[in-house]
Amino acid sequence: MDLNTVLDVRDARRREPWRPGDAWLGGGTYLFSEPQPHIRRLIDLSRMGWEPLSRQPDGSLDIAATCTITELSRFGRTLSTTAAPLIEQCCRAFLASFKIWNMATVGGNLCNGLPAGPMVSLTAALDGTVLLQGQDGATRRLPVTEFIRGAGVKDLNEGELMRSVRIPARALETRTAFRQASLYGLGRSGALIIGTADPQDGSFALTVSAATTRPFRFWFALWPSAAELRAAIDNTIRPDEWYDDIHGLPAWRRHMALRLAEEIRVELTVGKASR
Repeated sequence: MDLNTVLDVRDARRREPWRPGDAWLGGGTYLFSEPQPHIRRLIDLSRMGWEPLSRQPDGSLDIAATCTITELSRFGRTLSTTAAPLIEQCCRAFLASFKIWNMATVGGNLCNGLPAGPMVSLTAALDGTVLLQGQDGATRRLPVTEFIRGAGVKDLNEGELMRSVRIPARALETRTAFRQASLYGLGRSGALIIGTADPQDGSFALTVSAATTRPFRFWFALWPSAAELRAAIDNTIRPDEWYDDIHGLPAWRRHMALRLAEEIRVELTVGKASR
C-alpha cells in the first residue's frame, strides 16, 4: 500500500533530531499493509549493517532487530542446541509467503506487539530480553514479557529504537514443546503455547501467548501437577486478558490454552517422575 502522507525517507545512519510523524522502517511488512496517516517521515534501518545473528562469548544469542524471518530460519536449522527446533516452529507460525519471510523482521514483529506475533512467543519462551536505545543514545534492557504490555502496547518511549533481542545460553539448551491452535487450517494463531524444561535444575516453564493480550511466562522450580499448572494460569491471567477478536473468543482461547498447556506438561514430563 502506498503511504501517501510520507514526505521523506531518511537513512538511519544519518543522525537527525526525531520529530512528530517519524517512524522507524525495518522490513515494512506492517507499515505498508494498511494506512498510516500519522506518518510523515520514514527512518530506514536497512543499511545499518547490523549482524543478523551472533553468538556471544557466554553462549547467548543476539538477534538484531533487522534480522529477517528467512535469516532466523536458516540460522535455526544450523544451530546445534537443544532448543533449536523451536526457532523453526515459531518461524512457521507466521503462515506467510516467502515474500513476507524475506522482508519481515524480528524487531518489527516484536515492536508491533500483536498477540499472534510468533517472534514474541519465541523470545518470551526462551527468556529473551530486548535492548532499547533512546534518541540520546542511552540504552536499557527489558524482558520480552515486560516489554509487551498488551495487544499492540509496548514499553517504547517516543523515538526509542529496538536494537536487538538476546536469548540466554541456558535457554538454548532447554528441551522444548510447541503447540499452536487456530480456528482455520491456515489461520492466525488463536493460541500459541510453549513449554521448556531446564536440564540444569529440573525446572519447568510455560509461556502462554496469542490466546492472551500479552505473553505470560510461568516458571516452576518443582515440576507442577496438572492441577497446579491449571491453577497458576487461571489465577494469573485475568478474564479481560484473554484476547477477543475474529480469530477466537476468549472462552475458546482459554480452553485451548489450558488443554495445550497440559499436553506440553505431559510431553516434557518424559524422563521425570510423574506427580
